Amino acid sequence: MAWLSPLQRRDFLKLSASTAAGLTRPLAALAPSAQVHIVCSPVDPVASAAPTLWAARHLQQALKRKGIDARQATSLDEAKSASHIVYVSSGGATPTGFVRPATSATHPESVRVAPGKIKDVPATWVSSPGPLGLVYGLTDLADRVATGNDPLAALSLSAAIDETPANEVRSAARAFCNETEDKPWFYSKEFWTGYLDHLVTSRFNRFNFAFGFGYDFPKGVTEDYFHFPYPYLVSVPGYDVHVTPLPPGERERNMEMLRYIVAETAARGMQFQLGIWTHAYEWTDSPKARHHIDGITPQNHAAYSRDALAILLRECPQITGVTMRVHGESGVPEGSYDFWRTLFEAIKNCGRIVEIDMHAKGINQIMIDMANDTGMTVKLGCKSWAEHMGLGYQQTDIRELEIPRPERMETGVFAVSNGERRFTRYGYADLFQQDRKYNLLFRLWPGTQRHLLWGDPKTAAAYSRTAHFCGAAGLEICEPLTFKGREGSGHAGGRCDYSDPALEPAMDWQKFAYTYLLWGRLLYNPDTAPEVWRRSLSLSFGAGAAGAEVALANASRVLPLLTTAHLPSASNHSFWPELYTNMAITPGQHSPYSDSPKPYRFATVSALDPQLFSSIAEFVADELAAKPNPKYSPLVVAQWLENFANTATKSLDQFRSNTARKSSPDFHRWEEDILIQIALGRFFSTKMRAATAFEIFLQTGDPQAGKLAVTKYEEARNTWAAMSKRAAGIYKTDIDYGDIPQRRGRWDDRLPAIETDVENLRAALNTPPADAKPSPNSGRLLSSITAATSRPRLAASHVAPSAFSPGKSLDLSLTAPADIVAADLYYRHVNQGERWIQTPMQKTGAAFQSAIPAAYTQSIYPLQYYFVLRRSTDQTYHPEFNTDL
Repeated sequence: MAWLSPLQRRDFLKLSASTAAGLTRPLAALAPSAQVHIVCSPVDPVASAAPTLWAARHLQQALKRKGIDARQATSLDEAKSASHIVYVSSGGATPTGFVRPATSATHPESVRVAPGKIKDVPATWVSSPGPLGLVYGLTDLADRVATGNDPLAALSLSAAIDETPANEVRSAARAFCNETEDKPWFYSKEFWTGYLDHLVTSRFNRFNFAFGFGYDFPKGVTEDYFHFPYPYLVSVPGYDVHVTPLPPGERERNMEMLRYIVAETAARGMQFQLGIWTHAYEWTDSPKARHHIDGITPQNHAAYSRDALAILLRECPQITGVTMRVHGESGVPEGSYDFWRTLFEAIKNCGRIVEIDMHAKGINQIMIDMANDTGMTVKLGCKSWAEHMGLGYQQTDIRELEIPRPERMETGVFAVSNGERRFTRYGYADLFQQDRKYNLLFRLWPGTQRHLLWGDPKTAAAYSRTAHFCGAAGLEICEPLTFKGREGSGHAGGRCDYSDPALEPAMDWQKFAYTYLLWGRLLYNPDTAPEVWRRSLSLSFGAGAAGAEVALANASRVLPLLTTAHLPSASNHSFWPELYTNMAITPGQHSPYSDSPKPYRFATVSALDPQLFSSIAEFVADELAAKPNPKYSPLVVAQWLENFANTATKSLDQFRSNTARKSSPDFHRWEEDILIQIALGRFFSTKMRAATAFEIFLQTGDPQAGKLAVTKYEEARNTWAAMSKRAAGIYKTDIDYGDIPQRRGRWDDRLPAIETDVENLRAALNTPPADAKPSPNSGRLLSSITAATSRPRLAASHVAPSAFSPGKSLDLSLTAPADIVAADLYYRHVNQGERWIQTPMQKTGAAFQSAIPAAYTQSIYPLQYYFVLRRSTDQTYHPEFNTDL
């Protein structure tokens, strides 16, 4: 695979003798005695930094594997005999033979790669103010060499490339959740070499290694290895704390591996973030726990944790930050400020800058002040799109269920996060305050998609453009397979859970190498040239690469759209649309989702962004009452899902017909996961249409609506049945992300619940609802269910002001065509604890005007706003989604 590290690429390509032969053919036929010198001057502190020299060796190895005599040099005088020179510097003076850049790069991770000549020798100049920028330039050249046919041509660019990162933090988080599944990769230096190579080559600049992700609550625990990590890693003088059972020497081995991982991360120039997600040390109602921790009491808990963390920071001096959950799921009751004040002493006194990253759920000013008092950098990690993955924008509002209400206020362990700070659970809350002494980092939680291959360049680029929303630091992705084996559910035999061992990659991350590549490169630069990922696809799939890219991109849009528009539960432990537990269309059935509007049924489910998307029940009620609503309707969403599935299907056919090596494991992994996601798109699209028809039946009693509901639901059932039958030949029976059936299993074991609901739906038609009221609009609405649904696109233009002055009104103007009869302005502080304010706009000619009042702009928050445009028969938004959403 083109996107693997050199070592992993070599091993993986053993699966295809023909391809391996093509990659390793002697270069003599191309360029006899070709010699490349990589020049890193020892007097340039950036060019001679350890990460730069690592990247130079990385490029050297790539060239040698192509048969090139590649050497490292410390001066240009040593490179006289070279066929090509790669000159590495921190910038400054432009070498003779190169064009001076228009502007000088100042960001330490910016990079310039430029073609030129040095003493008539073809040369490539790689420059950056910082070592990591040089790493990016050199590893990009290495990738060009590895994926090209002619290594010297790969080094010879046609024009200079200048790039600067769009986001300060581009982080990948990996979690240790299960001893059986995770120990093999944890102890494998070969794994870490390839994995970290690929992260930095993809331009991630931070790696977060998370412990304590196995459970949210210390109850019913079985798999507890590393859950409270300290005693598995260090012996703390003055405390007789130990894990039982733990074989002799295992704690020392664990610590040795952690030192290695941290050092290897730093060697490539990346930051290392230590994630400690729980400080619980004893388990309740857990008779099957595999280990227990002795020697900790409520009296020494804080001091022991402080002293253990201090040892980790001392033993691993390259640790640059610590990520912690500080609300009730941390194992420490909310309001236990003395515990955190004591723990923070380890960071305050470590002798270097170590970032404190506190999970934003339940965060309050007391915790923020305590972290700031350490003098360290402080970040608050807020969830992007709850515990799921939505579309590539910042959601307009949170669900009503997350808004603090008196009847929802809890006391005790969750008095803060489920009390007045409830709205911090699933977003950025009220944290974008002016002059804040912290920054925010968005964290993409592993709910919507974690097992199937994902890869959509346009969505990744959209996330990149919004990851620094209001000055936020960037985005951390919880990588694929996060939570695999959680709650003791793991088993041996490969984390990707293929029934055919030939499909199981040597290292689990290799399946998702394309996913990492897109996220990393596009978070770095949302305008990254497509050739970056296309050269890898071309190497793997040849003429089928274009079809592969488009098929996976469209298949990958299915589940984020569904999550945005239809969210039965914000918890990733409940709603897993990738392996969906069915929610009944018919009323009165058991619901697998408790944090959903009542009565529990498919049509009443809220969108994750309810400001822009309507539920099925809301949509039908509005349509029957002839009440125009600008929200994106479930029929529009169903059409989008269908469109994505259709495009993916067409492109998959091109992928199949144009790929020569259809027997390769890589081809089969892509094909099968694309097929599953296509089927999910068709299933949810059709189920939405069925539920809409049944809602018409419930509200009007129209028997034709009931019949259509059954027809559509049977169609959805058949789609699921066909998909699950095929998937049963690909995946094992137990894809495990938790202990209960809802968090594990396979697609075929979900089918009976769907079939039962179809039968219940059919039976429900025999008893028309007593409170149904016939509507003259039901026929029109019913016909729209089977028609191709489109949404009005109303032309309008608006120039957003670049800033506003607090205490002064903000005047806004919108220009629209004559058929726009009215417009409303919706505005709000960038504060998810507040609701939107609607005000009508005044029309003057072709312009609509309004203002956000001075009293409202007098605030510590930024402002956000949008418009609703009205015609006589319909409404829509400005701005709207584009065709790629």
